[in-house]
Amino acid sequence: MRQPLPLALLLFAAPLAFAAGKPTTLSEAAITTATQLREAALKDDLALDFTRDLTTEVGARLAGSENDLKAREWTIARFKALGFDKVWSEPVNYPKWVRRGESGQILAPFPQPLTLTALGHSPGTPVGGLTAQVIGFATLDALKNADAASIKGKIVYVGPRMHAKQSGEDYGIGAGVRSIGPSLASSKGALGFLLRSAGTDDNRLAHTGVTHFDEGVTPIPAAALSGPDADQIERVLAAGKPVTVHYTLDCGFDGEYTGANVIGEFKGSSKPDEYFIMGGHLDSWDLGTGAIDDASGIGIAVAAAKLIANLPQRPARSIRVIAFANEESGLYGGKAYAQTHAKEIAKAVLGTESDLGADRIYKITASVKPEARAAVDQIAALLKPLGIDYDAKAPGAGGSDLSAVHAVGMAGLSLHQDATRYFDWHHTANDTFDKIDPVQLRQNVAAYVVVAYLAAQAQGDFGSKRGAFAKEKDSW
Repeated sequence: MRQPLPLALLLFAAPLAFAAGKPTTLSEAAITTATQLREAALKDDLALDFTRDLTTEVGARLAGSENDLKAREWTIARFKALGFDKVWSEPVNYPKWVRRGESGQILAPFPQPLTLTALGHSPGTPVGGLTAQVIGFATLDALKNADAASIKGKIVYVGPRMHAKQSGEDYGIGAGVRSIGPSLASSKGALGFLLRSAGTDDNRLAHTGVTHFDEGVTPIPAAALSGPDADQIERVLAAGKPVTVHYTLDCGFDGEYTGANVIGEFKGSSKPDEYFIMGGHLDSWDLGTGAIDDASGIGIAVAAAKLIANLPQRPARSIRVIAFANEESGLYGGKAYAQTHAKEIAKAVLGTESDLGADRIYKITASVKPEARAAVDQIAALLKPLGIDYDAKAPGAGGSDLSAVHAVGMAGLSLHQDATRYFDWHHTANDTFDKIDPVQLRQNVAAYVVVAYLAAQAQGDFGSKRGAFAKEKDSW
């Protein structure tokens, strides 16, 4: 999770980024059309159909896997079938990580099987698995402050607890331990690393996710435990009894891989070289079928774009939908797109991405030039009937992958989804199509179609230019 800069710094930076200019405006005709699109979206099921078909016909889409290529080919074919004027792909390179199998158990003092899953980018265990005594910590700070001598030769366990919140803000706790903990533990001499899954459920399902090892630190086998299994280890440790665990991870890197961002575009009527960006990431973890993370995100963007394309008169600017490659292991698709298109970023008038499930959008935030604030106010007013509030003081970088594009200068708008349920299923075998609520999904499409159409039809721009937002960060 990326933390926002203090508001005072953002306000101070704004005059430096933009020279005063003409205000960006929205015509009454555009507002009328956007209102009609909003109501049409509430009855449209293209997003649901897209999500259903991608998760059914392709399924899990681990970056670099056979299904990675299958998903790209499927998406290209579907974009063409939907009538996008132009469909293409752009290469994205990254290390290929594979998972082949995993298992674990408590050996002593009370033998119990463990439900766990390897973290992305973790190495495998030695042949025969890893067996060692466990040392437990309640928080990442406790691990940071621990004496290395007490950790050397042991398996480190860290047990952060996330709580369900609309904003999803507790993910910073779980993901922080997951991404930093294994490297920190290794630097103190640990042989392995276990954590309570970064999730809010009480199911006996482990949540995977990527980790990272600092340069010069020896990677150690790292895995996430389901909540009930983490509870089991904590109870025994709390009783003061030594805990010995054995686990086997058959996983690791397997060379380099070239994936691709898949892009579809409906051409604008008078300014086709300028465009509005929206989309989601095409990859998913391999445990479920990637419905909420993030087939639904692409489905929302596709449905909104198609509604706009079906208008008798298209908006001035083009509508570009991007299915990003390998977001899960480090925003590779977003970073590649940002690098490729940095010099022409002013053409990307505004962007937003869906990557926090498929439940209703409850808030809008934006990072635009001052002269475009009144236009965002008008957009927000059209979203209000959908139950969406406007926080005019908070930044909006556009979403996960688009944060990298925002960093090179694209104006960003964030449509914040209700994450209360999201981290019950996130990165687990339970990320499946049945978790999609059709009514809430349609509300997402209604919000996206309003934003996309009005941004594409606006008179004036929203401040995109190279380097305009380089120092700003969104909360996601």
